[in-house]
Amino acid sequence: MTNLLLMAGVFGFSFVVGYFLILKIPTLLHTPLMSMTNAISAVTILGVLILFSVASTRTEQILGSVAFVMASFNLVGGFAITDRMLRLFKKKEEEVQE
Repeated sequence: MTNLLLMAGVFGFSFVVGYFLILKIPTLLHTPLMSMTNAISAVTILGVLILFSVASTRTEQILGSVAFVMASFNLVGGFAITDRMLRLFKKKEEEVQE
């Protein structure tokens, strides 16, 4: 029970610190930070897969499943948005007039 309280405390502290740090980020750094968030989500997915490879309690399996779904959603959505933004910077093909 103390481990769960410790992990909840660390989660709460990191949430508050992350929230205030992100508020101070200029908009020019949004895309690089989104790429970093995609990498963190990939690490979360790997952590869940490692969790599922060992014997765990039902609660750990449920929390791991929720983490897996949320991280997968963030990973796929982040790559889709990044791809869409990068397509905005590509030069449009000029039509060849014959």
